[in-house]
Amino acid sequence: GLFLQDSVPASFVSSISTKRSLPRVTWGSSVKLRRRDLREERFLSVTLSSINGDASGELSESTHLKERNSDVEREIVKESKPSVAKQRQGSALNTAKHLWAGAVAAMVSRTFVAPLERLKLEYIVRGEKRSLFDLIKSIKASQGLRGFWRGNLVNILRTAPFKSINFYAYDTYRNQLLKWSGNEETTNLERFLAGAAAGITATLLCIPMDTIRTVMVAPGGEALGGLMGAFQHMMVNEGFFSLYKGLVPSIISMAPSGAVFYGVYDILKYGYLRSGEGRKRAEKTKAESNALEQLELGAVRTLLYGAIAGASAEAATYPFEVVRRRLQMQVKATKLGALPTLLKIMEEGGVGALYAGLIPSLLQVLPSASISYFVYEVMKIVLKVE
Repeated sequence: GLFLQDSVPASFVSSISTKRSLPRVTWGSSVKLRRRDLREERFLSVTLSSINGDASGELSESTHLKERNSDVEREIVKESKPSVAKQRQGSALNTAKHLWAGAVAAMVSRTFVAPLERLKLEYIVRGEKRSLFDLIKSIKASQGLRGFWRGNLVNILRTAPFKSINFYAYDTYRNQLLKWSGNEETTNLERFLAGAAAGITATLLCIPMDTIRTVMVAPGGEALGGLMGAFQHMMVNEGFFSLYKGLVPSIISMAPSGAVFYGVYDILKYGYLRSGEGRKRAEKTKAESNALEQLELGAVRTLLYGAIAGASAEAATYPFEVVRRRLQMQVKATKLGALPTLLKIMEEGGVGALYAGLIPSLLQVLPSASISYFVYEVMKIVLKVE
């Protein structure tokens, strides 16, 4: 039997029995679809039977082979169509699972660190001057424990799609850059570029929810009546594009933030996987059935690398975060651009004002980034994301 590639002409099959002395050749075929490269193959099976050949027999045999070849080609086309449709369906399902893994990671991590997120916003948005412990006591006394989770639902509605798109976009861009470069492994530059592109993509799609949440937490936001009230207030008084206030500094901050966050994590991750210990662990995890045991880095190392990546990204881009929040707080009558806002912040509090709330922000980012990456990696295993 022979496996025939698509490039093999039909004349090859006919040429098998061109001599009268050869016995009659009959053949069948089947189609195999490989999951990796999705190439079709024809299998030629040859059965020999002893007969006396003559000129007419040779002609009829050649005609018979050509007819059979045409039938097989029609069979291949017929069977390949549902296979392509099935492939597209599988790709769409894999994308949905990939996005869902990122969304679950965001929901779990944001809910866990919501109190720290609230403290960070108090320093950035309200310009809080009290110490961290005094602020905690004040929120607890005035709003109770639920006050620390104020706005968490809106935060989840904002961060779930943001993180979902961010994670998925990074993996997509990184794989595409790897394909274009033709390298065996993604370079550090490609990781940083993919991270920057992912941050920009997620920001463009998700900044309206972030703006609404900032307005809700800002002074006077309580009187707007929640999510829909804040949305209606902005649409009526400032127009649709008010939802994109701070877009430029957001993109300027998210591009390097995404580059550092994903780049640092991937560098740490693949540096470990290339080590002797990493290779041994990779071989061991293949036989495990538990999702936690299948983690390439292990639970502790995944949490640690996620925390390092998050802290690096936050420290590198925090001034942009401060400017962005201030821009989102502005009303139309006193609206300033990004550069004038930056200069105003520095005039009021010096360079240190650009890092106001950095400590509570890092306290929030460290567990958030580590839990986010941990849950994301676990969900990809549970959902069997390719």
